[in-house]
Amino acid sequence: MSNVPDELCLLTVHAHPDDESSKGAGTVAWYHARGVRTVLVCCTGGEEGDVLNPAMDTPEVRARIADIRREELARAAEVIGYDEVVHLGYRDSGMPGTPANDHPECFARAPADEAIERLVAVVRRARPQVMVVYGEEQSSYPHPDHLRVHEVGVAAFEAAGDPGRYPEAGPPHQPDKLYYTVHSGARFRELHQAFIDRGLESPFDEAWRKRWAGVPEEPVTTSLDISSVADVRRRALLAHATQVDPNSRFWFGLPPEVLDAIHPTDDYRLARLGSAPTEPVEWPADAPRETDLFAGVPSPAQR
Repeated sequence: MSNVPDELCLLTVHAHPDDESSKGAGTVAWYHARGVRTVLVCCTGGEEGDVLNPAMDTPEVRARIADIRREELARAAEVIGYDEVVHLGYRDSGMPGTPANDHPECFARAPADEAIERLVAVVRRARPQVMVVYGEEQSSYPHPDHLRVHEVGVAAFEAAGDPGRYPEAGPPHQPDKLYYTVHSGARFRELHQAFIDRGLESPFDEAWRKRWAGVPEEPVTTSLDISSVADVRRRALLAHATQVDPNSRFWFGLPPEVLDAIHPTDDYRLARLGSAPTEPVEWPADAPRETDLFAGVPSPAQR
């Protein structure tokens, strides 16, 4: 069997159901519409997520929250345009300091080699040229599962092309590029100001803004214009009916046309290249941003 992929493929790794909708949904929709195969790896079942929509907060829903969250993920993935959803098979680790951190099946407690091998097996089967995970800067939301996505995602990128590592996980395949999602503090400040300018109560209260003021601004190497698919994120979030209140000011407090005009890009940081998978990319501060995650990636026909 050839080790050369016969199509472009984008693989994203997320911690819980709904993370795929809040982080990079427009990117995936944009590439899917252009024929790129899109694969989602969801590391946990989201069992510890609060029911944030009052209309869904019933004993019946809470009794089968794991099944419901899986169903919601399937609906959101269809809205976004994922061609495949892979469940890595771990339990939600819960917020820091909660009893769920000690559950023996949670992602945060999984043996590192086990979790890395599971993800390496997905990478080697799907054969993506581009992978997207979370970055190391997560001080604004240090959820154990988000931290683990970074650790396991980077390690899998580094190991996937090495035939000496995890030989039972399939023939080696080295992705060309690894990206981190970037949450811009400037975007949140713009959203807050948009509420104020319209005389609306901002969901970004003083405590929220103070917390973000101390978060280092991550470098952005790549910005993808998602204005043509701006509604996808909104529709995908609404598919997570237990997690997203349709009346939430945080998600939907501004008119769609106002929200879509504020920072109409998905931002990323190029973290690794397949030519040197263990070496962090040094991006010059004055270098122009990429506008395509596949920039510089040879097409399958050119390989």
